[in-house]
Amino acid sequence: MLGWPYWKKNSSWRIALEKFHDALIIGSGMAGLRAAVELAQETSVAVVSKVFPTRSHSGAAQGGITAALGNEEEDHWEWHMFDTVKGSDYLADQDAVEIMVRDAPRAILELEHMGVPFSRNHRGLIAQRAFGGHTRDFGKAPVKRACYASDRTGRVIVDTLYEQCLKMGVVFYPEFLLLDLIFQKQRCVGAWLLDISRGEALRVWAKSVLIATGGAGRLFRTTSNCFGNTGDGLAVVLCHGIPLQDMEFVQFHPTGLRGVGILLSEAARGEGGVLRNGLGERFMARYAPQILDLAPRDIVSRAILKEIREGRGVEGQPYVHLDLTGLGEKRIKERLWEVASFARIYGGVDASLEPIPVEPTCHYFMGGIPTDPDGRVLGDGKQSPVQGLFAAGECACVSVHGANRLGCNSLLDLVVFGRRAAKAMAECIKEAPDLPPQDMGEPHKPERLQKLLQARGPETVPGIRQDLQGLLMDHCSVFRDEKGLLAALEGVLELQQRFTRLGLGGGGRSFDLEVVEALELEHMLVVARVVVESALCRKESRGAHFREDHPQRNDALFLKHTLVFYDGQEVRIDWKPVKITRFPPKERTY
Repeated sequence: MLGWPYWKKNSSWRIALEKFHDALIIGSGMAGLRAAVELAQETSVAVVSKVFPTRSHSGAAQGGITAALGNEEEDHWEWHMFDTVKGSDYLADQDAVEIMVRDAPRAILELEHMGVPFSRNHRGLIAQRAFGGHTRDFGKAPVKRACYASDRTGRVIVDTLYEQCLKMGVVFYPEFLLLDLIFQKQRCVGAWLLDISRGEALRVWAKSVLIATGGAGRLFRTTSNCFGNTGDGLAVVLCHGIPLQDMEFVQFHPTGLRGVGILLSEAARGEGGVLRNGLGERFMARYAPQILDLAPRDIVSRAILKEIREGRGVEGQPYVHLDLTGLGEKRIKERLWEVASFARIYGGVDASLEPIPVEPTCHYFMGGIPTDPDGRVLGDGKQSPVQGLFAAGECACVSVHGANRLGCNSLLDLVVFGRRAAKAMAECIKEAPDLPPQDMGEPHKPERLQKLLQARGPETVPGIRQDLQGLLMDHCSVFRDEKGLLAALEGVLELQQRFTRLGLGGGGRSFDLEVVEALELEHMLVVARVVVESALCRKESRGAHFREDHPQRNDALFLKHTLVFYDGQEVRIDWKPVKITRFPPKERTY
């Protein structure tokens, strides 16, 4: 394993405490909490969170969670699987997709029994509504498959799982940042954390470790992601010689509130909202004549930007309208309260009376840490599990989303594969050496922290971060080409050099957010580099990765996953085949 490149020996940084647990879960979003509930039934579990646990980004999910329950109309898991594979532009591993969609009804009923207050239909069953790319009979017409709780679905699931964790005695470390993983004899045996409130380092030993740190949407200037989504887990794993998979596939959600990027859920279109250009036209008929505004997100995002490029933005500006005025005030209040609230508070718009200005916003990373269907991290990206190390959630890539994720499949991914990873961790714990490890080794010294505290160069965290976000937004977002990607790569390399000349104010250690943001920025720079390098090597257009210089999908050369390795200096690209079981690739139309 390669060590974190910025760590050195002989630091004066003080180790505050050492802790011991059977299982350590880093990240308190939906995947981490679901795993904790499973593990807590038979072992000691600790959950680390950069924020207070219920403030994790999973709580921002609005629209729903998919399952072919058939509560509103006929539906089958085979239809769900077909939609997911087609939506992924045939890059998803179909064995993993089948596991997810078959398990979906059980997962929903389990959440219901835990106490999740799903909305109900007139028969008292869990209510379901339409979402982008969800169809019946293998693509013939939209189907209602998204289970929901008004437009606060993520919020109520996170709160319910957190309550279950408290009831079961899960230990939480709130406001702790992941600094590094600890390996001994090729086995992950714990992690280094920064206690943000005290400004002290904490070393935690564990028999198994789950990375569930979410995505990295903050790489982009416009994003629906929370401030904490800076790719911490991705960067730390990458710097231990483990590859990341399919990092070029970054999803932009079509309806971010103009100017701020706050998400306006796809549920708005599922309930009957429509997109209109500056001429008032319902323009999606030009791009997806069968399912119109409920086309997958990659297609709708490109359609919006094409309308803007061709001069049909609203009043010549780079945005279009999301029109909910036909739904009526009562329905909006009942089913889209949060969407209407965001429009009113952040956009000054009454959604029942006037259209809402929207633009695509960075939303989700389809790629991440390669795992098998039980969450075991694959050290070579293909078939060699890293002992003691697991991953689940947006930071992981079990490859159920491929090149483009369908709406509401993310929450399903979190609860299905969070649970499966926990079951595999429980088996791992039974076989693991006792704690403390026989050879605890010379304690690593968090020199990385010490170095930052002593940094007195001319560069600032906000300055580098702003330039990074602008660089990726301009050259590596919805539309890409080789010239822009090369400019992005050159820019990221320059920013990494600027980071070595960083200067911090040297404030107190308690809640020193400047240090925290510097550590996050270091992670962001690493992740940005592998995103750009991955995008450069995939010379085709597939799902969310659209190359204007290679506008067609090229199955002959690129029906395969990207694996990107980083040794602290150079990036290396490898590939692995896609697993196809039921649905052979064909042209993707809607």
